[in-house]
Amino acid sequence: AGNLDDIDKVYTIIKKEKGHLDILVTNAGVCEIEPLEVITERSFDNLFSINVKGVLFAVQKALSIFNDGGSIIITGSIASFKGYEGMSVYCASKAALRSFARCWAVELKNRKIRINVLSPGEIHTQLEMSLFKTEEERNKFIEAVVAMTPMGRRGEPEEVAKAAVFLASNDSSFITGIELCVDGGIAQI
Repeated sequence: AGNLDDIDKVYTIIKKEKGHLDILVTNAGVCEIEPLEVITERSFDNLFSINVKGVLFAVQKALSIFNDGGSIIITGSIASFKGYEGMSVYCASKAALRSFARCWAVELKNRKIRINVLSPGEIHTQLEMSLFKTEEERNKFIEAVVAMTPMGRRGEPEEVAKAAVFLASNDSSFITGIELCVDGGIAQI
């Protein structure tokens, strides 16, 4: 994600085997829970390298093989506009992605490339499991989030995938520069 040589290698293979891209989904990210008092330069740089730098250069380097009229989907998070204790660096990294999409939608308009952010809320994933030191901490967090979510549950990865398919398809041909939240409504309240 944050290694530019790896990104170059992927696009070299795609160009050789397929010739071009029509759809790009950037879906790499890390999250660390660190209160403001303990954030280190190393942890900040690591998180921004993967979550922000990796996305920037994955999109930039794709453009040379990207077909006009295609769709770029950046995986964000509702953390881009909601505050979470101990997650300021993560939240800021996701806000940067939202800003990229707004700017790039304008920059890529002449190529008719649509670029949108897909922002999940609380989704049952492995990342969620790795954030907490104990199962008790994780369960408390999940319980609190579910209680605040209008849909009354966590989302499933398949629900996020369906939203991505929509954004990648021609069904979203007049949609660009948006942030689509798949979050059971929690970001709206």
